[in-house]
Amino acid sequence: MSDAGTSPQHVPAPPDVKQRIEAAQQHDRQRAFRALLRSPLLTSGPEHGDDLALVKRHADWLREWLARNTNWRLQVDPDFARLRRPPSDPGDDTRPAVDGRSRTSFTKRRYIMFCLALASLERADRQIVLGQIAEGVQEFAALDSAFRDAGFVLDLTDRDQRRDLAQAVRLLLDLQALVRMDGDEEQYVNHRGDVLYTINRPILSVMLTVNRGPSTVMEADLEGRIESILHEPVPDTEDGRNRQLRCYLVARLLDEPVLYYEDLDDRQLSYLQGQRGRIVREIESATGLVAEVRAEGIAMVDPGGETTDLDMPEEGTDGHLALLLAEALAERLRAGDTDKMAIGMTELRQHVAELIDQHRSHWRKAVGEPGAEMPLLVQTLQRLRALRLIHWTDGVVVPLPAIARYAIGDPVIPDSKPGLRGIDDDR
Repeated sequence: MSDAGTSPQHVPAPPDVKQRIEAAQQHDRQRAFRALLRSPLLTSGPEHGDDLALVKRHADWLREWLARNTNWRLQVDPDFARLRRPPSDPGDDTRPAVDGRSRTSFTKRRYIMFCLALASLERADRQIVLGQIAEGVQEFAALDSAFRDAGFVLDLTDRDQRRDLAQAVRLLLDLQALVRMDGDEEQYVNHRGDVLYTINRPILSVMLTVNRGPSTVMEADLEGRIESILHEPVPDTEDGRNRQLRCYLVARLLDEPVLYYEDLDDRQLSYLQGQRGRIVREIESATGLVAEVRAEGIAMVDPGGETTDLDMPEEGTDGHLALLLAEALAERLRAGDTDKMAIGMTELRQHVAELIDQHRSHWRKAVGEPGAEMPLLVQTLQRLRALRLIHWTDGVVVPLPAIARYAIGDPVIPDSKPGLRGIDDDR
């Protein structure tokens, strides 16, 4: 027994307690990582406040892991966390921005207005009205001859274009770069009033995720400009080149639903084959995602669905149709006849019409309207393409290997509410 007044000897935690502490810490880190994957911009407030606190707690570990494995950068400030995450595939157009109110995808014009609105906000005072944002957008568009050369005509007296600007501004509201103080965007769209905003400058300053300023890029073509603003210098050493390969592959595994081996060049494929076990273990340990390794590629699966922006399967009319169409396309793939694997839109449209006739009693009423099968088909193909389950070009659909995992049991349809039994993993 120690004498009175002396410090007690440090007693190490029992092994089982230490393991539980380490497991809890790893669980928290995984939650923080998945929160950033789901929302690369986390702000204080009811929606992201808990996630932001978690990211702050593990910021040092997250920065180190991301720098070592992906070249992504994490900025953590008192009121936000920003994961600077350039796209692993700049040409991927399967996940457009979506207007939160109308649920419609952004068009090229909306993206242009979004960027011009950002430029307008950069030189504005602390508060601004939507009419002033519109004036700034018009001014920037008029000053740049590239818009005229591309055939972009800006006319904010047109109601459709005013709605596009309103939707671009609503995205800024969702990102909390703007805070609405008074009014509503529909007032502006309908020429019935204006909207007052406060600009959140700290958030505005981290909106752009590039490695160099766009104004410093001299390339004239779009692909060259995108490559320049995203270019990351690589040391001309074997270690430097290997690190670049590792970061590229880890980023793609975190970014994409499926990484197909056939999409990699020889160096990338050789590196992945040699380091696959190590890379997969690193990602699983850091994120809690689970690797599904197949002959054709790798998918990092989220068992809890926290980081999933497109569910498959999903309840409701759209989810049921996506699953039924995936099953039909998977049958083509399983048949193994490559000459008959490609399917034209006419055949698919007829198939969707037959599915509507078969299931209209428990699908939403609008699907029974004349011509409804085509919008439904397009929407479903967009979902399957985004999930890397199909190729869809020039009006022809080709199923990809990952679609073979989807098989449907007999549907169970309760009297009160339609539903699905789900999928079987057809390995």
